[in-house]
Amino acid sequence: MDSKDYLKDISEIKDLMNKSSRFISLSGLSGILAGVYALVGAACAYWLVINYSQGKLLLDGWVFRTCLLILALVAVLSIASAIFLTTRKAKKNNEKIWDSSSRRLILNFLIPLVVGGIYILIILGQQKYGQTGALMLIFYGLALVNASKYSIGDIRYLGFIEIFLGLICAWLPGYGFWIWVLGFGIMHIIYGTMMYIKYDKI
Repeated sequence: MDSKDYLKDISEIKDLMNKSSRFISLSGLSGILAGVYALVGAACAYWLVINYSQGKLLLDGWVFRTCLLILALVAVLSIASAIFLTTRKAKKNNEKIWDSSSRRLILNFLIPLVVGGIYILIILGQQKYGQTGALMLIFYGLALVNASKYSIGDIRYLGFIEIFLGLICAWLPGYGFWIWVLGFGIMHIIYGTMMYIKYDKI
């Protein structure tokens, strides 16, 4: 066995170790759907605010509660689609859906997300909601970057983009709604399409 064979074996071992420590069955299609849900939800919320709240979102009004319900529905649909499509992809590739790598992925994703969600609820309770969109983007981006160590490395770049957009949103709060739409809607569709072409469409 010459040096080329040794290098080949080492490369194969490295690939196997990398796959065993990462959950790589994430579906690009779920990213596309999450973006579509976000755009539809944003359109519904925008229509409500313009037509029933004179363009201003008041915390004590039914429009605000409806917008929160729409946001929750977008999150539930996105999570449900991700679970369904990722499970289907894992079964197709004969991979386990629930193992140590997927548990690490979920844990590292949820830590920044839950902390961010609690913080946002606290400031909403204090009627300080001007930076809500920025905080959602920043904490979501941090969650993606944190989880990327245990999944497809490409999601860290989406995380960096979300963080960057969150900072811009904090700097330009008057454009918060549109930057939120860009981050959670359009960027998800772009990212999901790229991942679908790269990993799913074989």
